[in-house]
Amino acid sequence: QVQLVESGGGVVQAGGSLRLSCAASGRTFSSYGMGWFRQALGKEREFVAGITWSNRDYAGDSVKGRFTISRDNAKNTVYLQMNSLKPEDTAVYNCAASVRADTATRSDEYTYWGAGTQLIVSS
Repeated sequence: QVQLVESGGGVVQAGGSLRLSCAASGRTFSSYGMGWFRQALGKEREFVAGITWSNRDYAGDSVKGRFTISRDNAKNTVYLQMNSLKPEDTAVYNCAASVRADTATRSDEYTYWGAGTQLIVSS
């Protein structure tokens, strides 16, 4: 069982940066692949970025080159560094944990989910 709690959301101007954090409970955090998803109002959930247990990171096309995912296993935390933010990045951001050893970009590949944190990017 893994419990996930996101933090770091807020309001930021377009072009700005923000870092989201996701703190995980449990001693087996390092064995999980982790991911960030987002859902804007009226839209479907979208994969943002993921990182495998072996520290391989990957990102969705809409954020590639702007967002970076990382993890600190000693702190049981995964981060999402977001740069060059755009109004279309406005959404609720959720982190999730997966038992898959390889990349995972679909929601159904993740077992545990946090409640989410809201990001608003103003123009």
